[in-house]
Amino acid sequence: MSSSAGSGSLARYILIRVILVIPMMLVLLTVVFILLRVAPGDPVTAAVGGHLPPAIIAQKRHDLGLDQPLYKQYLEYLGHAARFDFGTTITDNQPVLNVVRDKGGATLTLTAGAFLVALLIGLPLGRLAGRFRDSGLDAVIRVFGIVTYAAPIFWVGVLLVAFVATHFPSWPTYGIASAQTTYVVPSHTHILIVDAIYANYWTGVFDILQHCVLPCVTLGLLITGVIIRLVRVNVIQALKGDYVEAARARGIPEGRVVRKHAFRNALVPVITVIGLQVALTLSGAVLTETTFNWPGVGSALVNYLNERDYPAVQGLVTFFAIVVVIVSLLVDILNALVDPRVRY
Repeated sequence: MSSSAGSGSLARYILIRVILVIPMMLVLLTVVFILLRVAPGDPVTAAVGGHLPPAIIAQKRHDLGLDQPLYKQYLEYLGHAARFDFGTTITDNQPVLNVVRDKGGATLTLTAGAFLVALLIGLPLGRLAGRFRDSGLDAVIRVFGIVTYAAPIFWVGVLLVAFVATHFPSWPTYGIASAQTTYVVPSHTHILIVDAIYANYWTGVFDILQHCVLPCVTLGLLITGVIIRLVRVNVIQALKGDYVEAARARGIPEGRVVRKHAFRNALVPVITVIGLQVALTLSGAVLTETTFNWPGVGSALVNYLNERDYPAVQGLVTFFAIVVVIVSLLVDILNALVDPRVRY
C-alpha cells in the first residue's frame, strides 16, 4: 500500500511540475519577445545597414514577419518556439538551430568542465568549513567562496590569462584547441573532445584538455562559492542530528562521522542547487567564451549582438530559456526521486 501510494505521489508530483512548465515557459518567452521588440531601431536595417536597397530590406522584413502587427508576431513566435524553430539569422542567413548545433558542443564542454571544477573544489571545502565551524579555516573558506562568487568573471579570466602567460608561457590561453587539432579531427558529434576520442587522436584530446583548463576554472569558480556555502550549512545542520550523535556514541571517529553521515545527507540539496545554477552558468559562459575566444553559443550570441542581428539574438536567448526550464524540471524530478519528502 505504501509503495503504491509513494509511486502515485511521485507521478502526481511529476505531472504537476510538467504542467507548471507551461506558464513558466510562457513568461520567459514573453519577456524575451518584449525586450527585443523595445530595442531601438529596425533589426533588418541595423543588421545590414545601408548595404542593401530599400526594396530588398522591405522584402527581408516581410520574410521575417516584422511588418505584421505585434500580436501576430507574438503568436507566430510562440508557435515557432513550440516547434523548436528558433528562426533564421539575418547576417549569415542560416537557421539558429544550425548555430546551436555547430557551436553548442563547445558550450557544453565548457559548462560540463566548469561544473566538474566547481564540485571538485566546492564539495571538499564546504565539508571542511562545516566540520570546523567558526574556526580560522572556516573563515578563510567562506571568504574564498564570497570572493569567487562576487568577482566579475571576465576579470578573473583576464587575471588567470596574465598569470599563466607570465609563468607558463607554453600553456594555451585562448581557443578550444590548436589549429592542427581542429583541422585533423573530423566533426561527427560537434563536440570536439568526443570527436577526438572517437578518432583515437589522443594528442588532440590532450590538446583540448589543456585549452579547457583556464576557461573551465574561470567559470567553475563562479559556481564554487554557492556550493561551498550550501554544503557548509547542510553539514552543520546534519551534525546536529540524532543519528550523528548515535554514531559518535558508538565510538566512530569524527572524520568518518562527517564523511559517512553528515556529508552524504548534505549532498541532497546540492542536486537542486546545481540545477538552479544552469542559468547562472549559461550567462557566465557568454562572458567566459568572449574572454577566451571560445567558439561556443555564447560567443556567437555576442557576435550577433554586435551585428544587431535581433532575430538571431532572439532565437539563441529563447533556446537558452528553454534549456534552463527543461533542466529545472529534470532536477526537480531527480530531487523527488532522491528525497521522497519533496513529493508531498
